Amino acid sequence: MSSSLRRGALAASVTALSIASLAACGAGNNAQTLEIKPDNAATSVGDIKIQNAVVIVQPDAESTGPAVVSATVFNDGDTAETLESITLDGISEPVELTPAGGKGELTIPADGSVVIGGKDNAGAVVSNGQALEDGAAHKVTFTFSETGDVSLEAFVVPAEGYFEEWGPTKVPAAPAATPSGETGAATAGATAGETAEHDAAGH
Repeated sequence: MSSSLRRGALAASVTALSIASLAACGAGNNAQTLEIKPDNAATSVGDIKIQNAVVIVQPDAESTGPAVVSATVFNDGDTAETLESITLDGISEPVELTPAGGKGELTIPADGSVVIGGKDNAGAVVSNGQALEDGAAHKVTFTFSETGDVSLEAFVVPAEGYFEEWGPTKVPAAPAATPSGETGAATAGATAGETAEHDAAGH
């Protein structure tokens, strides 16, 4: 093989290796981060990086149902950190934090990451999200055990389309109304029938 052909083959091999490496890095600490839109809020302080932060509310603006904070938190340090709280500027409702397992502290492992929001992930829930206006931007502060406060501006979006699987549980629909007297009459009839059968059996 001529030297020019060898150089061409080597260049092709290096290019292929670079593409493979980038693909592997793209998966990151959690492949779920690839599913989040890249234009959401992100910031970093010290060893802590927060990406894809967004506040997701009920699709119905009049709903008093819950809202959630969704984000991916990375810890590039050598020590695990506990996410102690999340607060939304101007919102008095507390944000309830739960780890993926459902109990205990929400810990970001050393050299690891945690996805907040979505099925089987850690959760950050505001019990009543009605005060959060769709389309607005809210200052969201994450407080960590070692790093302290990390704040950013996150957009408020409804749990529709792309964000539906990351959003809060929808408020259940109210049960259909029963025509007045229908249920009572049916119950009374059934009770009377059961009483008659019981009396007949007793004689």
